[in-house]
Formats: sequence, C-alpha cells, structure tokens
Amino acid sequence: MVSTLYSRFVLPRLMDWTMSGAELANLRAQLLKDVSGTVLEIGVGTGLNLPHYRPDQVDSLTVIDANAGMSAISTKRLSQTPIPIDLQTLNGESLPMPAASFDSVVSTWTLCSITHIEQALKEIHRVLKPGGQFFFIEHGRSPDPGLASWQDRLTPLQKRIADGCHLNRPIERLVEQVFDNVSIETFYADSLPKIGGYFYKGTAIKT
Repeated sequence: MVSTLYSRFVLPRLMDWTMSGAELANLRAQLLKDVSGTVLEIGVGTGLNLPHYRPDQVDSLTVIDANAGMSAISTKRLSQTPIPIDLQTLNGESLPMPAASFDSVVSTWTLCSITHIEQALKEIHRVLKPGGQFFFIEHGRSPDPGLASWQDRLTPLQKRIADGCHLNRPIERLVEQVFDNVSIETFYADSLPKIGGYFYKGTAIKT
C-alpha cells in the first residue's frame, strides 16, 4: 500500500520538480522541433514535453503512461495545447495500436523504467510507419568503467525509489538491436550528477 501511494501521489510531484530544469527543457525543445505528423509519446509523465510540440507540424498526439497518478499533474498541460490529444494509461511493452499507425514516436527519460525494454522498442518499431522516426533522449550507462560499476551497484536502490528506473541501461546498443538507421549523440548533463546524467539523444528511422 505504501509503495502504491508513493508511486501514484509522491513520485509524480517529485519527478515534475526534478525534470523541470532549464537544461532539460532546452534538450526537450531540441529533440521535439522536428517531430511531425501523427505522434505517439511513450511515458508522457507530467506533460513537460507538451509545450515543445509544434502545432503547425503535429496533426495529432497520442500520449501514454503506465502510472495513472501522473495525469493529475499532466491534465492542465494537456488542456493548454491546441493539438488534438488522446491520453491513455498504458504500458509501452504492449501497445493496442495497429502496426504502422504513427509518423513519429517520442520517448524522453522513459526507457530507463520500462521492465521489458526490448519488447517496448519492438512495439515502437511496429507502430511506426515505414520511414517514420523514433525521437528519444534517455539517461543510461556511462562509458567510464568506474562510474558504470557504481551505476550497477546503485540501480537496485534506484529502481525502488524511482518506479523501476535503471541507471545502467546501454541505450544505444538496445535501440540499435531494433532499428537499423540510428543517429545518437552522447554527453553528460551539466545540471545532474554523472551517476544519472549520461545522456543518449537521438533518432532512429524505420526503414
């Protein structure tokens, strides 16, 4: 019961606060400026991406999140965008949408917490139209062996306090297992500790 209350009522507010900084907002804007057409966002959370979608480019936006508690915060942001939006409480591992439904799929700091990430990436690939793009920015495993070993040690604790979040996922390798055409930029965030601030920002095209 305590875990459920924490996940639904405390964690959404904590995530909204920690993920609202200027550096992260700038990264969201950079990533989303080219998103277009019919769009699916995996893990909308509290809706921090919504102000960065361009209404002149996005025809419709389907947003999902496995944590129903996030909608208590995201609802206001959802109501402020002119883009037609469909909000659903779903897990990214099993999407009910038909194959080839979307021009773009977006994930920002979400793949870290999906239990079966390989299956989620296969689902993302499945629902994209041929030529469609997957836009993502995620934190994950550092190339520094010493830091990576600490990420391994701390991930079990991180998963408990951050709703399944892994510090040590090799995002680039995981995306490349599913997509053939992948472009990724990696860097440490200036505003976060390196243990959780090694970022993978990129796009993958369904060929």
